Amino acid sequence: MTLGKVIGTVWATRKDEQLVGLTLQIVRELNLDGTMKDRYLVAVDSVGAGVGETVLFAQGSSARQTEVTKNKPVDAVITAIVDKMDTAE
Repeated sequence: MTLGKVIGTVWATRKDEQLVGLTLQIVRELNLDGTMKDRYLVAVDSVGAGVGETVLFAQGSSARQTEVTKNKPVDAVITAIVDKMDTAE
């Protein structure tokens, strides 16, 4: 899983039938210190995350392992909303 911040939402009225009803969020990857990287992706939101929240997301075949995304054409899914982080650095 990777840390990210939800920075927006994608609205698509025409999409694959398997994606109907799913929320698509724009996520920007984060460093451990909370600074943003220059990498963005669109992820299916399986936990109800909102803009501005720090999240964990999974990519690749792992993205199709949640109840919401099982066997759907997705490559990234938000799997958790981060409440707090502690690091040793």
